Amino acid sequence: MLYNGVTFAGARGLPGGAAARFGGEAVKKERRIVVKVGTSTLTHPSGKLFLERIDKLARVVSDVQNAGHKVVLVTSGAIGVGVSAIGLPRRPEELKYKQAAAAIGQCRLMHLYDKLFGEYGRVVSQILLSRPDTDIPERRENLLRTFEALLEWDVLPIVNENDSVSPEEIESARSKIFGDNDTLSAIVARLIRADLLVLLTDIDGLYDADPHQNPGARLVPRVSEITPALRQASGGAGSARGTGGMQTKLAAAEIALECGFDMVVANGASPSLLAEIVAGKDVGTLFRRD
Repeated sequence: MLYNGVTFAGARGLPGGAAARFGGEAVKKERRIVVKVGTSTLTHPSGKLFLERIDKLARVVSDVQNAGHKVVLVTSGAIGVGVSAIGLPRRPEELKYKQAAAAIGQCRLMHLYDKLFGEYGRVVSQILLSRPDTDIPERRENLLRTFEALLEWDVLPIVNENDSVSPEEIESARSKIFGDNDTLSAIVARLIRADLLVLLTDIDGLYDADPHQNPGARLVPRVSEITPALRQASGGAGSARGTGGMQTKLAAAEIALECGFDMVVANGASPSLLAEIVAGKDVGTLFRRD
C-alpha cells in the first residue's frame, strides 16, 4: 500500500495482533532478540539517569528472558551519563573530552545495569565493540563465539560501541562507520542471526512526516521497503542527548530487511511495550520483508 510515496502495510489479522505482525506464523517458542535502548530513554532531559525507567527496562527484559528467549541489549548513553556525572553544563565538542566522558559514563551504566538486573536474578556481561571487531573475519568469529557462549549460559550481553578508543559513533556526523547504535544493533542482530530487533527510542515509530512539525503526520504501522520518499519523510537528527534520528533507524532497517529478521521501532518511554512486541502485538512500526 502506498501513502505519500511510502510503501507500507496496515495492521490486519487475528486477536492480539500476533498474526498481523508476524505474517500469520506462530511465534516461535524461543527467539533471539536484540533490544537497543537510546540515550533519550535512559536519561531525563537534564541528562541525569532515569532510574525508574531503567528499572522497568531491566524487569521486562528479564521477564522476556524468563519466557525462554535469548536477549542481547545494545545501550547508548555513556557520554551523556559521563557528562552528567562530572557536572559539565553541556555535551563537550572536543573529541578527547567526549571519549573521556564515555569512559566515565560506561562504568556508571554497567554498575547500574548489573545492580538492577541482579535484582531480577539476571547476570549481565559487557561487550564493547569497534568496527574491526565485526569486519575482520577472525575477530568476528571470536566475537560470535563469545556471544554464543553467553547466550548458552543465559547471560545478558550488554553491548556498546567502544567510544573511549573508537570515535566512529560519536563523530558520526562526518564519519559514518557504525553511524549510531541503531546501526550497531542491526549489525549485532545480523551477527548472532537474531529473529527480532527492537529499537526503543523517543518516538512512537516511523511517521510519514515529521510529527514535531506536522500535526497531521501519521504513524506507519508496517514497512516492507525503504524508498526515497520514505527517506525524505524521515526527517533529521534525534534528541540533543543522542546522536541518532530516524535516518539511522532506516539504515538499521535496511540491514534487517536484507537479512530477513523483523525490526520494530517503538517508544522507550514505556519499556513494558517490549513484552507486547515480543508477543506480536501492534506496537510502533514493524519493518518486515514481504
